[in-house]
Amino acid sequence: MRSAFDALGGWAARSRLPAAAGGVLPIDLGADDDGDDTPDGPERARYRAVFISDLHLGTAGCQARQLLEFLKRHPSDTLYLVGDIIDGWQLRRKWFWPQSHNDVVQKLLRRARKGCRVVFVPGNHDEFARQFDGHQFGGIEVSNEAVHLTADGRRLWVVHGDHFDGVIQCAKWLAYLGDNAYELLLRLNRHLNSLRARLGLPYWSLSQYLKHKVKKALNYVMDFERAVAAEARSRGYHGVVCGHIHRPEMRSIDGTLYCNDGDWVESLSALVEHLDGRLELVHWAPGALPEGIAHGENARGQTIIGA
Repeated sequence: MRSAFDALGGWAARSRLPAAAGGVLPIDLGADDDGDDTPDGPERARYRAVFISDLHLGTAGCQARQLLEFLKRHPSDTLYLVGDIIDGWQLRRKWFWPQSHNDVVQKLLRRARKGCRVVFVPGNHDEFARQFDGHQFGGIEVSNEAVHLTADGRRLWVVHGDHFDGVIQCAKWLAYLGDNAYELLLRLNRHLNSLRARLGLPYWSLSQYLKHKVKKALNYVMDFERAVAAEARSRGYHGVVCGHIHRPEMRSIDGTLYCNDGDWVESLSALVEHLDGRLELVHWAPGALPEGIAHGENARGQTIIGA
């Protein structure tokens, strides 16, 4: 296990990370206890599978503490990490790694150690991990794409989705520019929501609002969704699970199930499979989920989308 993380440390050194990083990833392999005394793994799993993506560990926008609460309350037989788990793009520019981000890594390692199958499907922000396709890191499997079989027999293609993003494929410099603009929006959004919280108003996402209002952005999202679904259909899958665009969605596109599990920067969302094969898109709200909340509702009390 230690040699695998040494390989990641080698990537960090080659990527010329800031001196504060020391050329290694700040992961303490000697202690993977995040303070949660409840057992992880299949012995207490309430879900067959959980899919999360776009955590962007290494950025100020990552909602690491909310993610930890979600993971504690959603144990599963299998956990899919569908890309952009570590934000290598931002870490190259500026080192940022608080304890809460380390706690997330330790939680994932603990899941794997306790018997949960953890599959990491790298994205464009952590594309450095794609060279380790077929390897394991602390019990976490690395696979550039995966296939998940649901309890009711549906074959789902699991892929981050950046290969269907024309900006990433044709003008990567523009993607880097857009990434910087997105970080600026997130900083503005944090200040705005601090003010809204003082006024007793709920969380509101500026960037999500702009995405829905700008026609070109909406067309980009729709084109992405259709392209991913079409590729899954051409490969003979019943559906696809992806991330990348930070827009949680679950719908049928020309007979193919399209599932985007969202992100843990703004949407705070995940896709879960229940023991009977039913899929649900779950939205986690700031603050712990009250004990005894009715099944089929999320932390905001809204009905979860199911399929």
